[in-house]
Amino acid sequence: MEDNKIKVGITQGDINGVGYEVILKTFSDPVMLELCTPIIYGSPKVAAYHRKSLDLPTNFSIVNSAAEAAHNRLSVVNCTDDEVKVEFSKADPEAGKAALGALERAIEEYKEGLIDVIVTAPINKHTIQSETFSFPGHTEYIEERLGNGAKSLMILMKDDFRVALVTGHIPVSQIASTITKELIQEKLAIFNQSLKQDFAIGAPRIAVLSLNPHAGDEGLLGKEEEEIIIPALKEMAAKGILCYGPYPADGFMGSGNFTHFDGVLAMYHDQGLAPFKALAMDEGVNYTAGLPVIRTSPAHGTAYDIAGKGLASEDSFRQAIYVSIDVFRNRLRDKEAHANPLRKQYYEKRDDSDKLKLDSVEEDL
Repeated sequence: MEDNKIKVGITQGDINGVGYEVILKTFSDPVMLELCTPIIYGSPKVAAYHRKSLDLPTNFSIVNSAAEAAHNRLSVVNCTDDEVKVEFSKADPEAGKAALGALERAIEEYKEGLIDVIVTAPINKHTIQSETFSFPGHTEYIEERLGNGAKSLMILMKDDFRVALVTGHIPVSQIASTITKELIQEKLAIFNQSLKQDFAIGAPRIAVLSLNPHAGDEGLLGKEEEEIIIPALKEMAAKGILCYGPYPADGFMGSGNFTHFDGVLAMYHDQGLAPFKALAMDEGVNYTAGLPVIRTSPAHGTAYDIAGKGLASEDSFRQAIYVSIDVFRNRLRDKEAHANPLRKQYYEKRDDSDKLKLDSVEEDL
Protein backbone atom coordinates (compact mmCIF):
# COMPACT_ATOMS: atom_id res chain seq x y z
CA MET A 1 0.00 0.00 0.00
CA GLU A 2 2.87 2.37 0.86
CA ASP A 3 4.33 1.92 -2.62
CA ASN A 4 1.02 3.07 -4.11
CA LYS A 5 1.04 6.39 -2.28
CA ILE A 6 0.96 9.34 -4.64
CA LYS A 7 4.29 11.18 -4.69
CA VAL A 8 3.61 14.91 -4.56
CA GLY A 9 6.45 17.13 -5.76
CA ILE A 10 6.28 20.56 -4.10
CA THR A 11 8.30 23.52 -5.37
CA GLN A 12 9.43 25.99 -2.70
CA GLY A 13 8.40 29.11 -4.61
CA ASP A 14 9.67 32.48 -3.38
CA ILE A 15 11.69 31.90 -0.21
CA ASN A 16 10.89 35.42 1.03
CA GLY A 17 7.13 34.85 0.86
CA VAL A 18 4.71 32.58 2.70
CA GLY A 19 5.45 29.42 0.68
CA TYR A 20 7.40 27.53 3.32
CA GLU A 21 5.00 28.68 6.02
CA VAL A 22 1.95 27.16 4.33
CA ILE A 23 3.89 24.01 3.34
CA LEU A 24 5.19 23.39 6.87
CA LYS A 25 1.83 24.19 8.44
CA THR A 26 0.07 21.78 6.07
CA PHE A 27 2.39 18.88 6.91
CA SER A 28 2.43 19.54 10.64
CA ASP A 29 -0.74 17.42 10.53
CA PRO A 30 0.41 13.76 10.41
CA VAL A 31 -2.81 12.78 8.63
CA MET A 32 -1.47 14.49 5.50
CA LEU A 33 1.42 12.03 5.43
CA GLU A 34 -1.05 9.15 5.28
CA LEU A 35 -2.53 10.57 2.06
CA CYS A 36 0.65 11.07 0.06
CA THR A 37 4.45 11.12 0.06
CA PRO A 38 5.45 14.81 -0.12
CA ILE A 39 8.80 15.95 -1.53
CA ILE A 40 9.82 19.61 -1.34
CA TYR A 41 12.20 20.85 -4.02
CA GLY A 42 14.10 23.64 -2.33
CA SER A 43 16.54 24.04 0.52
CA PRO A 44 16.75 22.22 3.88
CA LYS A 45 18.57 25.28 5.25
CA VAL A 46 15.81 27.65 4.14
CA ALA A 47 13.11 25.27 5.36
CA ALA A 48 14.81 25.07 8.78
CA TYR A 49 15.08 28.88 8.92
CA HIS A 50 11.35 29.28 8.26
CA ARG A 51 10.51 26.54 10.76
CA LYS A 52 12.55 28.21 13.50
CA SER A 53 11.36 31.75 12.71
CA LEU A 54 7.72 30.69 12.80
CA ASP A 55 8.15 28.20 15.68
CA LEU A 56 6.58 25.34 13.71
CA PRO A 57 6.82 21.67 14.80
CA THR A 58 7.11 20.11 11.32
CA ASN A 59 9.98 17.67 10.84
CA PHE A 60 11.55 16.75 7.50
CA SER A 61 14.25 14.53 6.04
CA ILE A 62 16.96 15.57 3.58
CA VAL A 63 17.20 13.43 0.43
CA ASN A 64 19.16 13.59 -2.83
CA SER A 65 16.09 12.94 -4.97
CA ALA A 66 12.47 11.83 -4.74
CA ALA A 67 13.67 8.26 -5.27
CA GLU A 68 14.97 8.32 -1.68
CA ALA A 69 11.83 9.83 -0.12
CA ALA A 70 10.59 7.87 2.87
CA HIS A 71 6.91 7.15 3.44
CA ASN A 72 5.23 9.01 6.29
CA ARG A 73 7.92 11.70 6.14
CA LEU A 74 8.18 15.13 4.59
CA SER A 75 11.35 15.14 2.46
CA VAL A 76 13.42 17.99 1.04
CA VAL A 77 15.56 17.73 -2.09
CA ASN A 78 18.31 20.34 -1.96
CA CYS A 79 18.46 22.29 -5.23
CA THR A 80 19.26 25.78 -3.90
CA ASP A 81 22.59 27.50 -3.22
CA ASP A 82 23.30 27.18 0.51
CA GLU A 83 24.49 30.80 0.58
CA VAL A 84 21.05 32.18 -0.33
CA LYS A 85 19.60 34.32 2.45
CA VAL A 86 15.99 34.62 3.52
CA GLU A 87 14.80 38.21 3.80
CA PHE A 88 11.07 38.15 4.46
CA SER A 89 8.93 40.34 2.18
CA LYS A 90 11.85 41.32 -0.08
CA ALA A 91 11.65 40.96 -3.86
CA ASP A 92 15.13 39.55 -4.46
CA PRO A 93 16.60 38.18 -7.72
CA GLU A 94 18.46 35.54 -5.70
CA ALA A 95 15.13 34.32 -4.33
CA GLY A 96 13.83 34.22 -7.91
CA LYS A 97 16.82 32.13 -8.94
CA ALA A 98 16.13 29.73 -6.05
CA ALA A 99 12.46 29.45 -7.07
CA LEU A 100 13.40 28.64 -10.67
CA GLY A 101 16.00 26.08 -9.61
CA ALA A 102 13.40 24.25 -7.54
CA LEU A 103 10.88 24.30 -10.38
CA GLU A 104 13.38 22.99 -12.91
CA ARG A 105 14.47 20.14 -10.60
CA ALA A 106 10.84 19.14 -9.97
CA ILE A 107 10.16 19.07 -13.71
CA GLU A 108 13.24 16.92 -14.34
CA GLU A 109 12.26 14.42 -11.64
CA TYR A 110 8.69 14.35 -12.97
CA LYS A 111 10.07 13.48 -16.40
CA GLU A 112 12.05 10.65 -14.78
CA GLY A 113 8.87 9.28 -13.19
CA LEU A 114 10.03 9.97 -9.63
CA ILE A 115 6.98 12.08 -8.70
CA ASP A 116 3.34 11.79 -9.77
CA VAL A 117 2.04 15.37 -9.49
CA ILE A 118 3.44 18.88 -9.00
CA VAL A 119 2.17 21.45 -6.48
CA THR A 120 3.81 24.87 -6.78
CA ALA A 121 4.20 27.39 -3.96
CA PRO A 122 3.79 31.03 -5.07
CA ILE A 123 6.56 32.78 -7.01
CA ASN A 124 7.38 36.43 -7.62
CA LYS A 125 6.77 36.69 -11.37
CA HIS A 126 9.36 39.48 -11.71
CA THR A 127 12.33 38.08 -9.78
CA ILE A 128 12.05 34.63 -11.40
CA GLN A 129 12.59 36.03 -14.91
CA SER A 130 15.86 34.84 -16.48
CA GLU A 131 17.35 33.59 -19.73
CA THR A 132 15.52 30.28 -19.24
CA PHE A 133 12.30 31.74 -17.79
CA SER A 134 10.59 34.44 -19.83
CA PHE A 135 6.99 33.54 -19.07
CA PRO A 136 4.12 35.41 -17.37
CA GLY A 137 3.85 32.66 -14.76
CA HIS A 138 4.01 28.98 -13.80
CA THR A 139 1.19 27.95 -16.14
CA GLU A 140 2.86 29.02 -19.35
CA TYR A 141 6.28 27.66 -18.31
CA ILE A 142 4.89 24.24 -17.40
CA GLU A 143 2.90 24.13 -20.65
CA GLU A 144 6.14 24.73 -22.55
CA ARG A 145 8.19 22.18 -20.58
CA LEU A 146 5.66 19.39 -20.02
CA GLY A 147 2.77 20.03 -22.39
CA ASN A 148 4.00 17.92 -25.33
CA GLY A 149 2.28 20.43 -27.59
CA ALA A 150 -0.98 20.47 -25.60
CA LYS A 151 -2.58 23.78 -24.64
CA SER A 152 -3.27 24.57 -20.99
CA LEU A 153 -6.30 26.10 -19.31
CA MET A 154 -6.21 27.92 -15.97
CA ILE A 155 -9.02 26.81 -13.65
CA LEU A 156 -9.58 28.42 -10.24
CA MET A 157 -11.70 26.11 -8.13
CA LYS A 158 -13.17 25.39 -4.74
CA ASP A 159 -15.18 22.16 -4.49
CA ASP A 160 -17.77 22.32 -7.31
CA PHE A 161 -17.16 26.01 -8.09
CA ARG A 162 -14.77 26.15 -11.06
CA VAL A 163 -13.84 29.24 -13.08
CA ALA A 164 -11.71 28.96 -16.24
CA LEU A 165 -10.29 31.71 -18.43
CA VAL A 166 -10.28 32.28 -22.19
CA THR A 167 -7.37 34.74 -21.86
CA GLY A 168 -4.89 34.63 -18.99
CA HIS A 169 -1.92 36.81 -18.14
CA ILE A 170 -2.21 39.46 -20.85
CA PRO A 171 -2.70 43.27 -20.66
CA VAL A 172 -6.32 44.44 -20.53
CA SER A 173 -5.70 46.49 -23.69
CA GLN A 174 -5.15 43.26 -25.64
CA ILE A 175 -8.14 41.25 -24.41
CA ALA A 176 -10.75 42.13 -27.06
CA SER A 177 -8.38 41.60 -29.99
CA THR A 178 -7.14 38.29 -28.55
CA ILE A 179 -10.59 36.74 -28.15
CA THR A 180 -11.58 34.80 -31.26
CA LYS A 181 -14.18 32.16 -32.00
CA GLU A 182 -11.41 29.58 -32.34
CA LEU A 183 -9.83 30.49 -28.98
CA ILE A 184 -13.16 30.26 -27.15
CA GLN A 185 -13.80 26.87 -28.75
CA GLU A 186 -10.30 25.65 -27.86
CA LYS A 187 -10.76 26.61 -24.21
CA LEU A 188 -14.28 25.16 -24.08
CA ALA A 189 -13.03 21.84 -25.45
CA ILE A 190 -10.21 21.67 -22.86
CA PHE A 191 -12.58 22.66 -20.05
CA ASN A 192 -15.17 20.08 -21.08
CA GLN A 193 -12.56 17.31 -21.31
CA SER A 194 -11.03 18.24 -17.96
CA LEU A 195 -14.40 18.24 -16.21
CA LYS A 196 -14.98 14.74 -17.55
CA GLN A 197 -11.54 13.21 -17.09
CA ASP A 198 -10.13 15.12 -14.10
CA PHE A 199 -13.31 15.70 -12.10
CA ALA A 200 -15.38 12.66 -13.15
CA ILE A 201 -18.41 14.62 -14.37
CA GLY A 202 -20.27 12.63 -17.00
CA ALA A 203 -22.03 15.45 -18.87
CA PRO A 204 -20.53 18.75 -17.67
CA ARG A 205 -22.48 21.98 -18.11
CA ILE A 206 -20.49 25.13 -18.75
CA ALA A 207 -21.67 28.73 -18.44
CA VAL A 208 -19.88 31.28 -20.63
CA LEU A 209 -19.65 34.93 -19.60
CA SER A 210 -19.94 37.85 -22.00
CA LEU A 211 -17.09 40.23 -22.75
CA ASN A 212 -19.07 43.47 -22.75
CA PRO A 213 -21.43 44.99 -20.15
CA HIS A 214 -24.99 43.65 -20.41
CA ALA A 215 -23.70 41.00 -22.84
CA GLY A 216 -23.29 43.74 -25.44
CA ASP A 217 -26.93 44.85 -25.20
CA GLU A 218 -27.70 43.49 -28.69
CA GLY A 219 -24.70 45.23 -30.20
CA LEU A 220 -25.20 48.60 -28.51
CA LEU A 221 -22.24 48.06 -26.15
CA GLY A 222 -20.06 45.89 -28.35
CA LYS A 223 -20.27 43.38 -31.18
CA GLU A 224 -18.13 40.55 -29.74
CA GLU A 225 -21.11 38.65 -28.32
CA GLU A 226 -23.05 38.57 -31.59
CA GLU A 227 -20.07 38.13 -33.92
CA ILE A 228 -17.74 35.87 -31.91
CA ILE A 229 -19.05 34.39 -28.67
CA ILE A 230 -22.58 33.29 -29.67
CA PRO A 231 -21.42 31.65 -32.95
CA ALA A 232 -18.67 29.85 -31.01
CA LEU A 233 -21.17 28.48 -28.49
CA LYS A 234 -23.62 27.37 -31.16
CA GLU A 235 -20.95 25.38 -32.99
CA MET A 236 -19.72 23.73 -29.80
CA ALA A 237 -23.27 22.91 -28.71
CA ALA A 238 -23.81 21.24 -32.09
CA LYS A 239 -20.80 19.02 -31.25
CA GLY A 240 -22.43 17.90 -28.02
CA ILE A 241 -20.78 20.22 -25.49
CA LEU A 242 -23.31 21.57 -22.99
CA CYS A 243 -22.36 25.26 -23.05
CA TYR A 244 -24.73 28.11 -22.28
CA GLY A 245 -24.64 31.90 -22.47
CA PRO A 246 -23.16 34.39 -22.89
CA TYR A 247 -24.29 35.74 -19.53
CA PRO A 248 -23.71 39.30 -18.31
CA ALA A 249 -20.73 39.02 -15.99
CA ASP A 250 -21.67 41.68 -13.46
CA GLY A 251 -24.46 39.80 -11.72
CA PHE A 252 -23.69 36.19 -12.58
CA MET A 253 -21.74 35.32 -9.45
CA GLY A 254 -23.62 37.55 -7.03
CA SER A 255 -26.97 36.09 -8.08
CA GLY A 256 -25.78 32.57 -7.38
CA ASN A 257 -26.37 31.51 -11.00
CA PHE A 258 -22.93 29.88 -11.07
CA THR A 259 -24.23 27.15 -8.74
CA HIS A 260 -26.30 25.74 -11.62
CA PHE A 261 -23.18 24.82 -13.60
CA ASP A 262 -20.17 22.54 -13.34
CA GLY A 263 -17.89 25.26 -14.66
CA VAL A 264 -17.83 28.92 -15.67
CA LEU A 265 -15.73 30.19 -18.58
CA ALA A 266 -14.75 33.85 -18.17
CA MET A 267 -13.34 35.96 -20.98
CA TYR A 268 -10.40 37.43 -19.07
CA HIS A 269 -8.38 37.16 -15.87
CA ASP A 270 -9.99 39.68 -13.53
CA GLN A 271 -13.51 39.03 -14.83
CA GLY A 272 -13.29 35.48 -13.54
CA LEU A 273 -10.82 35.69 -10.68
CA ALA A 274 -12.00 38.84 -8.89
CA PRO A 275 -15.44 37.36 -8.02
CA PHE A 276 -13.95 33.90 -7.46
CA LYS A 277 -11.45 35.17 -4.92
CA ALA A 278 -14.10 37.27 -3.21
CA LEU A 279 -16.20 34.15 -2.73
CA ALA A 280 -13.59 31.41 -2.27
CA MET A 281 -10.04 32.72 -1.89
CA ASP A 282 -9.24 31.12 1.47
CA GLU A 283 -9.58 27.59 0.10
CA GLY A 284 -9.27 28.30 -3.62
CA VAL A 285 -6.97 26.23 -5.81
CA ASN A 286 -5.32 27.08 -9.13
CA TYR A 287 -5.45 24.00 -11.37
CA THR A 288 -3.68 23.78 -14.73
CA ALA A 289 -5.95 21.71 -16.99
CA GLY A 290 -5.25 20.33 -20.44
CA LEU A 291 -1.72 19.02 -19.86
CA PRO A 292 -0.38 15.51 -19.30
CA VAL A 293 1.10 16.66 -15.97
CA ILE A 294 -1.17 17.37 -12.99
CA ARG A 295 -0.21 20.72 -11.48
CA THR A 296 -1.96 22.70 -8.76
CA SER A 297 -1.10 25.69 -6.58
CA PRO A 298 -2.79 27.77 -3.90
CA ALA A 299 -4.94 30.63 -5.17
CA HIS A 300 -2.89 33.26 -3.31
CA GLY A 301 0.47 34.83 -4.08
CA THR A 302 3.68 35.36 -2.12
CA ALA A 303 1.82 37.55 0.44
CA TYR A 304 4.88 39.67 1.25
CA ASP A 305 2.71 41.81 3.55
CA ILE A 306 2.41 38.97 6.08
CA ALA A 307 5.52 36.91 5.28
CA GLY A 308 7.44 35.78 8.36
CA LYS A 309 4.66 36.77 10.74
CA GLY A 310 3.02 33.38 11.14
CA LEU A 311 -0.31 34.74 9.90
CA ALA A 312 -0.64 32.88 6.60
CA SER A 313 -3.45 30.34 6.32
CA GLU A 314 -2.46 26.96 4.91
CA ASP A 315 -6.03 26.11 3.84
CA SER A 316 -5.53 26.96 0.16
CA PHE A 317 -2.25 25.04 -0.05
CA ARG A 318 -3.78 22.01 1.69
CA GLN A 319 -6.64 22.06 -0.80
CA ALA A 320 -4.10 22.21 -3.65
CA ILE A 321 -2.59 18.97 -2.32
CA TYR A 322 -6.06 17.38 -2.09
CA VAL A 323 -6.99 18.41 -5.64
CA SER A 324 -3.75 17.02 -7.09
CA ILE A 325 -4.43 13.66 -5.40
CA ASP A 326 -8.09 13.58 -6.47
CA VAL A 327 -7.29 14.41 -10.09
CA PHE A 328 -4.53 11.78 -10.19
CA ARG A 329 -6.99 9.13 -8.98
CA ASN A 330 -9.74 10.31 -11.33
CA ARG A 331 -7.39 10.08 -14.31
CA LEU A 332 -6.43 6.54 -13.34
CA ARG A 333 -10.09 5.54 -13.13
CA ASP A 334 -10.85 7.25 -16.43
CA LYS A 335 -7.96 5.43 -18.10
CA GLU A 336 -9.15 2.09 -16.71
CA ALA A 337 -12.74 2.77 -17.76
CA HIS A 338 -11.70 3.50 -21.34
CA ALA A 339 -9.15 0.71 -21.65
CA ASN A 340 -11.75 -1.80 -22.92
CA PRO A 341 -14.84 0.25 -23.73
CA LEU A 342 -18.19 -1.46 -24.22
CA ARG A 343 -20.39 -0.42 -27.09
CA LYS A 344 -22.96 2.09 -25.90
CA GLN A 345 -26.42 0.50 -25.69
CA TYR A 346 -28.48 3.47 -24.58
CA TYR A 347 -28.70 7.24 -24.59
CA GLU A 348 -28.73 9.11 -21.34
CA LYS A 349 -31.60 11.52 -20.86
CA ARG A 350 -31.28 14.42 -18.47
CA ASP A 351 -33.57 17.23 -17.48
CA ASP A 352 -31.85 20.50 -18.28
CA SER A 353 -34.72 22.70 -17.22
CA ASP A 354 -32.98 24.02 -14.13
CA LYS A 355 -30.08 25.33 -16.19
CA LEU A 356 -31.72 26.11 -19.50
CA LYS A 357 -33.82 28.74 -17.81
CA LEU A 358 -30.57 30.72 -17.61
CA ASP A 359 -29.79 30.26 -21.29
CA SER A 360 -31.31 33.49 -22.42
CA VAL A 361 -29.38 36.61 -21.54
CA GLU A 362 -31.18 38.42 -18.76
CA GLU A 363 -31.71 42.13 -19.08
CA ASP A 364 -29.67 44.11 -16.63
CA LEU A 365 -32.05 45.77 -14.23
